[in-house]
Amino acid sequence: MNEEIQFIIDTAKEGMVKAVDHLATELQKIRAGKATPSMLDPVQVEYYGTITPLNQVANINTPDPKTIVIQPWEKTLIDEISNAILNSNIGLTPQKSSDTLIISLPPLTEERRKELVKRARAEAEHAKVGIRNSRKEANDEIKKVEKEGLSEDLARDAEDAVQKMTDEYTKRCDDIVNRKEDDIMKV
Repeated sequence: MNEEIQFIIDTAKEGMVKAVDHLATELQKIRAGKATPSMLDPVQVEYYGTITPLNQVANINTPDPKTIVIQPWEKTLIDEISNAILNSNIGLTPQKSSDTLIISLPPLTEERRKELVKRARAEAEHAKVGIRNSRKEANDEIKKVEKEGLSEDLARDAEDAVQKMTDEYTKRCDDIVNRKEDDIMKV
């Protein structure tokens, strides 16, 4: 296969890898009953006039599977962090305890678990759309190169390679979301 075609395939693969990585990152934010510091990743705090991620102004620990403890580096930030968590719409309510904030995770109801599964599937579908977009871009580029003189056989082989990659990365998305679904539905 010529270098231009290989570059097109590599670029498509890069896009597909990014889509799967993004899916994995988004699914980490969906809580499946266990407390993790990454659940607070969307929280931004105003710190000396700058919007800053929570994990850059406090230590975040999970002493047990149902509790998150946030210890701000500066005690004056406790109210700011508490408000940021409440305003972030992640469904968590912090309790103040001297110089720390404690978040106790309520057990998930069956209805909430089904909601989380639906959200996980939606994220997987977004990733699959990204994968298909990478395939479309690659196929469009292959057609351009074919018009510039690439043989039909090489173009077809390249398109087959891109399709095989698309199938592989789509299956990875399905595997990742199925594992997350099992994790969410486990009581």
